[in-house]
Amino acid sequence: MFKFNKAVHVVKYRILWMCLSALLLLPGIGAMIYSMVTYPTHTPVKVGIDYTGGTILQYGVPESINNEDIGKTRDALTKVGAENSYIQILNVNPSEENGNMKSIVSIRTKFIDEGSEMAANISNVVKSEYKDAQLIQVSSVGPTLGKELFRMSLIALTLAILVMIIYISFRFKFEYALAAILGLVHDVMFVMGVFSLLGIFYNVQVDGLFLTAILTVIGFSINDTIVTFDRIRENQRYYGKKMTYGEIVDASVNQTLARSINTSLTTFITLAALYFLGGVTTRDFVLAMMLGVVVGTYSSIFFCSMLVDFWEERKSKAKALA
Repeated sequence: MFKFNKAVHVVKYRILWMCLSALLLLPGIGAMIYSMVTYPTHTPVKVGIDYTGGTILQYGVPESINNEDIGKTRDALTKVGAENSYIQILNVNPSEENGNMKSIVSIRTKFIDEGSEMAANISNVVKSEYKDAQLIQVSSVGPTLGKELFRMSLIALTLAILVMIIYISFRFKFEYALAAILGLVHDVMFVMGVFSLLGIFYNVQVDGLFLTAILTVIGFSINDTIVTFDRIRENQRYYGKKMTYGEIVDASVNQTLARSINTSLTTFITLAALYFLGGVTTRDFVLAMMLGVVVGTYSSIFFCSMLVDFWEERKSKAKALA
């Protein structure tokens, strides 16, 4: 008889994992619904200039800036016609490259030409609010290009999921593929839900890097899931007549548990170093990756395995009643 140490019980505490998944997803789902109702773009997250079109002007300032200063700047910008501007403060460390610059004032507004009167008015407001402020970067994306990027991003995400369904169905069987895809939906919904909440409470906007993070999370999550499914299939082949399917699932999860956690932990440590020590421009991207690594490891071990066991149990009961 095959023996193993039951460190983790996926089958026995199936209700617990379902409740935990609901707890992880429901706040974010609520935030995404609220965002789709209230945002002019009707998107579940607050999208940035990459997808909506607009202009970002960044000014280097040799002083630290607080939230009260942002409010005054926003009011001043409204008076010169730059309504609904999104202002973000990026703290930087003084170095030889940026001189004595301590903060970057990033202003996102509607699409404007760099040499236009509106751009000059915005610069005048910033320079009057912050001493020695200097314009260091201007980035513009037209509204048509923004919509096209958003459409292509959705197509890329859909194609990636469809190819995974085909591959897993061919490699295992459709029940496994469905469980894996629901696991991917679980992970993506969690990451998007967190960023939806961040957008509501902290004005965090997503850009093209966010889609890159989502696609990377999908690849990372499906890798862990396939390893677990592969072990379930191998154990079922050798011990299918000696053990119940639930026991095989528990055994397989415990056999792959250490590998999954070690792989995820090393990746998370690397991302954490990049988050705290890297540049501010990639911080949201790294945060999405960190969230995806954690939730992807959880879903591969508990959520997807739980679904496979649930469906196999229903199939067995249906056969018994037939």
